[in-house]
Amino acid sequence: MEMNLTETSNVIVAIASAPLLNGLIKAAKARLQNRRGPRLLQGYFDIRKWLHKDAVVSPTTSWIFAAAPYVYLAATVAATVQLFAMDFIVMIYLLASGRFFLVLASLDAGSAFGGMGGAREMFIAALVEPALLLAAATLALPAQSTQMALLTATAESGSIQLSQLLAAIAFYLVLVAETGRIPVDNPDTHLELTMIHEGMILEYSGHRLALIHLAAALKQLLFIVLFCQLFLPWGDAAWLAVKVMLVALLLALTETSTNKMRLFKVPEFLMLSGLISLLALLAQ
Repeated sequence: MEMNLTETSNVIVAIASAPLLNGLIKAAKARLQNRRGPRLLQGYFDIRKWLHKDAVVSPTTSWIFAAAPYVYLAATVAATVQLFAMDFIVMIYLLASGRFFLVLASLDAGSAFGGMGGAREMFIAALVEPALLLAAATLALPAQSTQMALLTATAESGSIQLSQLLAAIAFYLVLVAETGRIPVDNPDTHLELTMIHEGMILEYSGHRLALIHLAAALKQLLFIVLFCQLFLPWGDAAWLAVKVMLVALLLALTETSTNKMRLFKVPEFLMLSGLISLLALLAQ
């Protein structure tokens, strides 16, 4: 696979701006809750701090624990490349491979919290991926392809239809789950009963923790851009930035207006997404 200069620049901009988008969501959420909240650039400061700290590693861990953050980040960057260049299905399974290694690392450390977080992550992943593929199938069927260029072109060429509106709602529910946002997960918590993603990475520190947080922020940006490209396909690159910020504000509003649901309620939440996707397919 060859990338031109524009696609390479897009990937670099995505990596560089991912912590900023995360900061925007946190700042907006804090304002909606009448709190001061962290600074907009706090994500960059945190990553710089972790990069300068020494890593503490348990002597019981294997090479999987050391390699997982690099694999997770590399898989997320590769998925970002697919977003700008190639295939939707390949992008989804690149993200799944990164998640798989992170779950292996959470079990490798041998801590109770890591195993709990890894089990919960795989439980949600088994529900998210079918719902995500169903939502994308609404655009893939008319395009007769899963190539990102054809999916985007189909979305741009068609008028707004009921099937697209339903697919957009279904995809947004998946976006909330896949990015670990309330009501499915709480990215700011370290409480035992609510941790999912944070439970998996409790044993990490130093530069490896920085890589994991950068990859998580990039994955979040990737899904928001994907949502904008498939369901809000109007305007140029400047408008894409505006749409990404609006979706980020919508995420902050969603988190502020809802409570975290119990884990056994998550299947019902994702089944709702799958049901709406099926309705979108029937409405075509």
